[in-house]
Amino acid sequence: MRLSSLICASALVFTFTASAVAQGGETYTGTMVGIGRSRSATRTFSLTLKGRTPDAEVARDVAILAEGRQDALLQAIDDRDLGYFSLGGQLGRRLNIVTETTLANGDRKVMILFERWMNIYEARYGARSTDYPFSYVELILDRNGRGEGTFIPAARVRFVGGNTVEVENFGIYPARLFGVRRRS
Repeated sequence: MRLSSLICASALVFTFTASAVAQGGETYTGTMVGIGRSRSATRTFSLTLKGRTPDAEVARDVAILAEGRQDALLQAIDDRDLGYFSLGGQLGRRLNIVTETTLANGDRKVMILFERWMNIYEARYGARSTDYPFSYVELILDRNGRGEGTFIPAARVRFVGGNTVEVENFGIYPARLFGVRRRS
């Protein structure tokens, strides 16, 4: 009797945890440090994960990228809402692709792609940076929800063969994400 109630309780806890992740219970905060040509910038960030991109959709997205351009991918993923990424006091951007893998040591690697913030000057004058319509976040999180990662505010993605997608940074160095921790 005790064993069956323990198994039932374990299943209930697992179901509750999986449901909380799927419905949007994970929020992370931290500090972004970006180094540019003439200055550096430090800002806080907030990341809310409401879900993950199913493997079938990821395969379809890679196929779209392989057949067309990143513009076709941007159009295909535009309606997805898997959470938000907010930098400093800016309005958060909707996450379009979120994938997660478990590393050999038990840590989680979360990769996120979304349409980036673009200012009016870029759009109006057709700056070269408009060829980099995505932002990319990569986090390594331990079992306690703490970690670090990288942030590419202006990224270009392209298919390079197999199941490999290359993420190119418009800037010199990607920004670093420090002090990442899960909030309840």
